[in-house]
Amino acid sequence: MPMLETEMKKGIESPTLESGNSSDFSSEETPFQLIWKRFMKHRLAVAGTIVILLVIFMAIFAPLLAPKDPYQVFEEFSAPPSSEHWLGTDQVGRDIFSRLIYASRVSILVGIGAVLIYTTIGTILGAISGYFGGWIDIVIMRLTDIFMSFPSLMLILVVVSIMGPNLWNIIWILGLLTWPSAARLVRGSVLSLKTVDFVKSGIVLGLSTPRILFQHILPNVIAPILVHSTFGIAAAIIIEASLSFLGMGVQPPTASWGNMLTDAQSLTVLTDQPWLWVPPGVLIIIVVLAINFIGDGLRDALDPKTLSK
Repeated sequence: MPMLETEMKKGIESPTLESGNSSDFSSEETPFQLIWKRFMKHRLAVAGTIVILLVIFMAIFAPLLAPKDPYQVFEEFSAPPSSEHWLGTDQVGRDIFSRLIYASRVSILVGIGAVLIYTTIGTILGAISGYFGGWIDIVIMRLTDIFMSFPSLMLILVVVSIMGPNLWNIIWILGLLTWPSAARLVRGSVLSLKTVDFVKSGIVLGLSTPRILFQHILPNVIAPILVHSTFGIAAAIIIEASLSFLGMGVQPPTASWGNMLTDAQSLTVLTDQPWLWVPPGVLIIIVVLAINFIGDGLRDALDPKTLSK
């Protein structure tokens, strides 16, 4: 009898334990929460996010943060840092600190604008190429090979010299000439996804091709596109700075970190006037590193191998 009573108590207690397990199961994290938690564990990515948010804040509120008018010419030419001009003045007499703040707008616009354009083009062409295959795939991929066969910076320089060096031309040129890498990435992902069961089920059910492609396949390609776009922003900022340094980018008096580095072409400036080129150079390095850290964090957080564990 004591043994029977013990077994009955166990039977009564066991449902309580099972109900506790079910409540724990219902409180499992969603995929978004899991991605967010993995991203927040990447300290460099979090630090990079803070830096980029500060740069965006600086770009938006540049008129309020800049102590001087970035276009105003003062009597002090190439003046060293002082209480009046925190980072000195350039060779024309403009306040460098104020111009640095306003120049952040150019980098943010170029980075985000160019990436939005080439990601849209690359995603559409890559999805069409991977899904339909056949002669459509051959034509799009050969076009991609032609674009990728040219040295990118040389091609961009030629097109900029024809269209003219200004901010919006640079954004469109970078977007229209740098889409092949995104197209190849999306094509490869679509090729692997179009043989999955849920795509075949959609075809059997008679769903339209655009619905299958844009509502069922492309949402599963968001992760690699997002990571690729993050690194693309850093690349666009570097290209813009390179073009401006060569005199083919954003033209003065518009402030750009790249055209602020133009003064560094002189050996005298490099050695005797570091305040003219060190601040914009350091900002470019910090922003590009921060964006790359964010890309690394997103790549680790969105890794399907870790998400499935």
